[in-house]
Amino acid sequence: MRYSMAPDQARQSRRAVLQVAVDTAAVCTTLDPDAFFREDREQQITWQARRADAIRVCTGCPVRAACEELALRDGDGRADVDDMVRGGLTGPELAAARAHQADRLAAAIDADRDTEGQCLDDLTAELQRTVLKNPDKAGGHRTADRAQAAQNTQVQFLAAQIRVIRTARRARAGWKAAA
Repeated sequence: MRYSMAPDQARQSRRAVLQVAVDTAAVCTTLDPDAFFREDREQQITWQARRADAIRVCTGCPVRAACEELALRDGDGRADVDDMVRGGLTGPELAAARAHQADRLAAAIDADRDTEGQCLDDLTAELQRTVLKNPDKAGGHRTADRAQAAQNTQVQFLAAQIRVIRTARRARAGWKAAA
């Protein structure tokens, strides 16, 4: 199965999700990264040809939107310098898009910095891993029973931590009761 990400999905995703998409499915990961950056003292005509090739690669990439979103959040590209291609856009195009989407990008960057949300994500992942463990591999009936009890205790502990964080977040967002 080939991974892909649409622009709306990329805009709504957190940085970690975007990075995983780019790392696992970007077409450029098999190419020389220097192909997407203008070399020092490179003639404009040479760069224009290489830039066009880089844009063609990006155009066919299934996670181009994720790469573009990361570039915008990272502040890549300058309005006055044509020296790179990222997510199918040149440096000046990235700068223009960043200026046009400044409010949305500020909110996305704040969400990326949401350590409480990251903690919630980490706890949820740990809960899933714990639930999927097979305590019967411990060997022997008594050992398996103790392992199952320990697993149940760990699941309850993680679920309680998740519940506390979610309840606090919902209360701050104005929810009267958890839905």
